[in-house]
Amino acid sequence: MDGIELFLLGRTLMKIGEEAMPTDTGGVRTVLIVVADLREHEVTSVGEIATRTGLPQSAVSAAVARLRQVGSIVTEPDPRDRRRQLIRHAPALSERVSEVRATPIDSALAAALGTDDEAEVAALVAELERLARRLTPKSLTRLRAADG
Repeated sequence: MDGIELFLLGRTLMKIGEEAMPTDTGGVRTVLIVVADLREHEVTSVGEIATRTGLPQSAVSAAVARLRQVGSIVTEPDPRDRRRQLIRHAPALSERVSEVRATPIDSALAAALGTDDEAEVAALVAELERLARRLTPKSLTRLRAADG
């Protein structure tokens, strides 16, 4: 496997993940990009997320508003600059986060594979779970440090 194949696999997995999520997740890509950035940066701001992700600040603001609305994040004024809002994960899981996390990927994965073989799907889910345990946001930090 080369870098292009790995990138394309990641993109395919992202699309399968989107299909597996409950259907009322409009604008899910931007929200997920913001959530991924928040996993790496415990306390941050809209501007910092926009800079790191390359998303327009307006898109980040909309995603932050949606995440705040469903209780996934909390915001508070930055004590150093009261015009700026600091963003962090909510201390408790919201109903929406719990719902999304409880939704299995099996059906979407089976459809993508073109199979109804439950054992094959279960085996692939187990492989993906193993990969997810190994490749966490800290993996990106280590990768960037190795490049530095």
